[in-house]
Amino acid sequence: MFPGGALPDDLPRPHAGQPVVTAGAPRGAAEAAVVCLHGRGATAQGAINLYDPIARHGVAFVAPQGARSRWSPHAADAPRERNEPHLSSAVAALDAVLERTREVLDLPPEAVVVTGFSQGAAVAAEYAAGIGGRSPSALLSGGLVGPTVDPESYAGDLDGATVLVAGGADDDRVPIERVRATAGVLRALGADVTEREYEGVGHEVTDDEFDWLNGLLADLQIE
Repeated sequence: MFPGGALPDDLPRPHAGQPVVTAGAPRGAAEAAVVCLHGRGATAQGAINLYDPIARHGVAFVAPQGARSRWSPHAADAPRERNEPHLSSAVAALDAVLERTREVLDLPPEAVVVTGFSQGAAVAAEYAAGIGGRSPSALLSGGLVGPTVDPESYAGDLDGATVLVAGGADDDRVPIERVRATAGVLRALGADVTEREYEGVGHEVTDDEFDWLNGLLADLQIE
């Protein structure tokens, strides 16, 4: 999808020039796209594989790779400056991927879904809250970053975008309080938020989350 299958070299470092993996419907046949963001220690190909349960006719999948298989070097609750310049680079990478995906596949923002797990969900959350837009999002076991989630730090206009914010009540990496706070910020910024908490679930993706994504794609009239 990108020349050479990579993120543009003129993006902020360290994620500039990293690979982009694509799968599913090709240009001319895609009615929707899913941009997948991997978690820490994972890969773009692993992100494509993770979302295999929602693969279907007419859907393209696009997954950028973070440098050193991570989007930022420290935990989500670390001071924001400790995760720079990585975090800003990751948000810029997602912005470039979304713009290029819409352009190449000739799709409106509403037909390009952003989803991420763990650290990938944090990048998607930061993009949505900071930049906004109409693209639907599914944030799985991740949320906004920083020692606390400060609603005053974000000014994105989500203009009714459909968003899932979900996490396990027993997640030892992303406390459910961060998931709740993220949902509150995105709701205040104008998103149509579905919030899910899973009792007895840790740091993992659930069948219910895949069901939600499948329902979203069905709403986009993907056969």
